[in-house]
Amino acid sequence: MSSRRQLKAAEAIREVVATSILTDLRDPRVRDVTVLGVEVTADMREAKVMVSVMGDEAQQNLSLRGLQNSAGFLQAKIAAKIETRYIPKLRFVLDQGVKNVLAVGEILHRIRQEKAAEAAAETDGEASESSPPPADDGVDDPGRQSPPPA
Repeated sequence: MSSRRQLKAAEAIREVVATSILTDLRDPRVRDVTVLGVEVTADMREAKVMVSVMGDEAQQNLSLRGLQNSAGFLQAKIAAKIETRYIPKLRFVLDQGVKNVLAVGEILHRIRQEKAAEAAAETDGEASESSPPPADDGVDDPGRQSPPPA
């Protein structure tokens, strides 16, 4: 369980890293990066920074490598903004949460479409089975009403 101190430090680190990536980082490999969260160890010596990168897998790996190479620069930014005994060593991890959410949404959409198609097929089948069209055998049925003349 995380203590309040760890949570506050993690949020402060997340804020510094996110703003530094947007404003100060000049690495061309690091593009379309969103910092989602930070987890700090109990001794505050390591921090896992969870990021999301828009783009294909090659772009994600390239951005992750660029972030890892600029970890020292970002740690210096953290040291300038936050007063702690230790500056945590940053480790960047690609968060697959957004990708998983999109995949689950797509699966649910397909299931809804299949169920709608099945329901439509059932109602069409029931309509044709339950009330067959009246046969016109030329015999006048007193119960059957004829359409009004045009």
